This record gives sequence, structure tokens and C-alpha cells, in this order.
Amino acid sequence: MEPALLFLLVVGVILGLIVALPRLRRRRLLARPFPPQWQQILQRNLPIYDALPDATVTELHHQIVLFLDEKKFYGCGGLVVDDNIRVTIAAQACLLLLNRPTSGYASLQAILVYPSAYFATQQVYDDSGVVHSGNNTMLGESWSNGRLILSWDDVESGARDFHDGHNVVLHEFAHQLDQESGSSNGAPLLGTGSSYQSWARVLADEFNQLQRQAELGQDSLLDHYGASNPAEFFAVATEAFFERPTELKQLHPALFEQLYSFYRVDPALWKPTHCEPGNEGI
Repeated sequence: MEPALLFLLVVGVILGLIVALPRLRRRRLLARPFPPQWQQILQRNLPIYDALPDATVTELHHQIVLFLDEKKFYGCGGLVVDDNIRVTIAAQACLLLLNRPTSGYASLQAILVYPSAYFATQQVYDDSGVVHSGNNTMLGESWSNGRLILSWDDVESGARDFHDGHNVVLHEFAHQLDQESGSSNGAPLLGTGSSYQSWARVLADEFNQLQRQAELGQDSLLDHYGASNPAEFFAVATEAFFERPTELKQLHPALFEQLYSFYRVDPALWKPTHCEPGNEGI
């Protein structure tokens, strides 16, 4: 065989293995039974879990398995990360991946978990362009460099009270989806150009409405934090979509339809068997 042909053959085999091995690994992982101890964690920490249809539960299990195989968790501030923490976070993050093509947060590599709310230095530009730095109490952060940070206390309370519209995991992982488009601007990867047009029109109208409500101090279904910028609006709207879907559908039908088209689930059909009050977290 000619050296050039041999070289091309070897390169082809290597490339084939690069593509095939991850797929084979995923198949092996998904062929295993879902660990009973993980299911117990979900039943204990996430009341919405028992309300999910059987087919949704199966898909959620698959997404959790892949997520935990691919992502690394690190405890901060003395927190020891165990399966209770990992599975509880993974389950909520994977609710955003159900029923749709997804890369499974491909750019995300590490989840850092603090025991509770933590301090972080942030820089803010005022109207004149001057930068101000200060320490803020944080419940979570999403970065485009492969890291995401969470407060475990707020993860727990957000999971157990899955109807108050506040959930730090849903919020921060919505930011991850937003960042997959290349920038954090409230427009995740949608597909066709027409999708972006309707998305931009509806979310801009809803964002402007929330800004007016925030300025006037009016009550709203959506957290006023979403009036900060379009990226925060998308994250806040995601929380409401999954935790207060019936009210969102009634009060903001156009926004609900856009989110339904993107997430491809209707959480209004999920009826929790019980809920425990928790602390608000965004």
C-alpha cells in the first residue's frame, strides 16, 4: 500500500474512533439501570419528580446520567460534595434539556457549590461609564468559561418549593443555554430565522413591560430582577415557565408560547404531590 494511502487510512481510523468512542460510552452508561439511591434522592429533594410522566422520567434519568458523567463538581467553603448534592443539581439542570435536541451544556465543565450564599466582587458601569466595584451576596453565577457557581442552601429550597417562581438552578442553567449562542443576550439557539424574529418581538415587549412595572413598583408574576437586562429576563422567565406555568400561560400567553416552543414541555401538566415552603433565591 502506498504510504500516502496508508496515512489517510490511519487518519480515517483515528477520526472514526474519536467520533465513535464517546457514543459507545454514552450507550453503555444509558444501558445501566438508574441507581436506586439516586431515585430516592430525587423523590426526597424534588417533589415535582413524582409528578412527571413515565416517559419524561426515563428521559430525565438519561440526561442526569450523562450530565454527571461529563461534569465535575467542586465543593467550596468547606462543603463536601456528595451524590445528594450532585443528583439534586443535575436533575433540575436537566429539566431544561427534555424533549429537544441539545448538546447537554457542552461548554460547561465545572459546577462549584458553596454551602450557602457567598460574597463575590462585581464591577458595574454607571450611566456615565464609570466602573464601580463592590461585594455582593450571590446565590449563583453562570460563566462563559465553563464554570457555574451555586449556593447549596438555595438549591435545596428552590427544589423543594417548586411553585414559587424562584429557582437558582433553573436560573443559572438558563444563562448557560443563553450563552450557547455566543453571547448572553436573552436569545438562546432557536433554529430558524423566523423563530428569532418572533422570539425577539415577544420577549422585547415582555421585557419592556417588566421594566415599566419595576420602575412603578407594581407587582408582577415575573421577578423584577428580570428587568435588569434581556439575559436576566430570559432566566427569570424560565423560572416562571417551569414553576408557575399556569399563571404564566394566563397572564403572559405569548411569552408562554415562545418558551413552550423552545423547551418543548408543558410544566402545567406536572402536578406535584407535595411541596414544602422554601427560601427565595435569585
